[in-house]
Amino acid sequence: MADLTMWLEATGALAGAGGLGYAKVRAPRVYWSLVGMPLTWGRFTFSYRSTMDVCGLTVQPSGLRAFMTRNVARREVQPVPPKIRRVRPTSTGLRVTLRLPAGLEPADVMASSERLRHAWGVHSVTVVETKPGFVELRMTGHDVLRRVRMPRNAAPHDLVVPVALREDGTAFERDYRKAPMALTLGANHSGKSMYQRNLIKGLAQLPVALVGIDCKRGVEQSAFAPRLSALVTTPDDAASLLAVLVAEMEDRFDLLARHGVSDVWELPEHLRPVPVVVLVDEVAELFLISAKKDEERRERIVTALIRLAQMARAVGIYLEICGQRFGSELGKGATMLRAQLTGRVVHRVNDKQTAEMGLADVAPDAVPVAGLIPMDRPGTAVAVDSTGGWSKIRTPHTSRAEVIAACREFAHLVPDFPALDPFRPLVPTEVPAAGPSLVKPRPVTD
Repeated sequence: MADLTMWLEATGALAGAGGLGYAKVRAPRVYWSLVGMPLTWGRFTFSYRSTMDVCGLTVQPSGLRAFMTRNVARREVQPVPPKIRRVRPTSTGLRVTLRLPAGLEPADVMASSERLRHAWGVHSVTVVETKPGFVELRMTGHDVLRRVRMPRNAAPHDLVVPVALREDGTAFERDYRKAPMALTLGANHSGKSMYQRNLIKGLAQLPVALVGIDCKRGVEQSAFAPRLSALVTTPDDAASLLAVLVAEMEDRFDLLARHGVSDVWELPEHLRPVPVVVLVDEVAELFLISAKKDEERRERIVTALIRLAQMARAVGIYLEICGQRFGSELGKGATMLRAQLTGRVVHRVNDKQTAEMGLADVAPDAVPVAGLIPMDRPGTAVAVDSTGGWSKIRTPHTSRAEVIAACREFAHLVPDFPALDPFRPLVPTEVPAAGPSLVKPRPVTD
């Protein structure tokens, strides 16, 4: 009987270990909640002071505190680490709020994030400044970008669209009020199209006018026609559409001047024109020309894009430009246009120069990270947020059929926009699938 009991206990222990191993691989959130979080929390609690000391994140106490420690508490004066204000567990890691002592700045903690990661045995440590004097350590217990699962509360609202997941487990949001113009770069099969799909799916649910420029004969954006207010598929049509948008921008500036305001969001809601998001699928097709006769058209396109990028934010017109490369080799005006695009998202690239085109002028320390994105992780990118910081993100997989369904579901949100009616795409009618025939076939006879 004793042998049977021991055998059952050993079998149960092996089954439990096997279950934890399976959960660590297939259900990392469950494993983190049951095993990883208690271990990490304990390791963090018991080694916090010594870890901060060896990482150089301690300072000498104030004169009063040193005097009280030496003469009242009768203890040796020791350097002071940042004070822990709050520890909050999540399904992916820990959030620790620290109050920085005088003499430390957030950059000091950011520089030591890699050492803190190894000291506490977590997958990553991201340091975010929450307010002056306070930082938040966002520790993740596992690689959240391996299998992307967006937070449950991530939903489009106002002009904010959650499109990807950051490596700290939070949603990366495309906020058009904070970063009105954006550039997305990436090589073939890097996930650039998937990023645009998630963006269109989120924008389709908002009361905005979507304008598509897809000079690859519309192979990427034509399927989303039910939700588009305009779609052009050739450079000639793109030049005409951009001229209409520039005229619309000027009319909106006249509206602002009549009401004595400087921003479209300062207008009363009943007078406020609908926001417009312009989606350019491959910007190089608008810059490159094959004959000298096309130079005049190219000049009109480039001039219109630069004018929109410089001034259209105030009147609610936003640019979302995608491409594989975007440098001076595209021709005159390319560098000037790129300088106006505040938001930057760079997927896997084929050369360092392309990463520098997108990141060197806004986040130079992120350039090496963009060059190390592996090919087997499409959708992974380096994104620069509105605060000037950067983070690694990955877009969740969204099928083309899901985006098409969302565009059809929210087709009623297409605004009344007479100026764009000449460019309104033709929406094909849905043909019902043929069902089984109820007619009995005539028998075949010799």
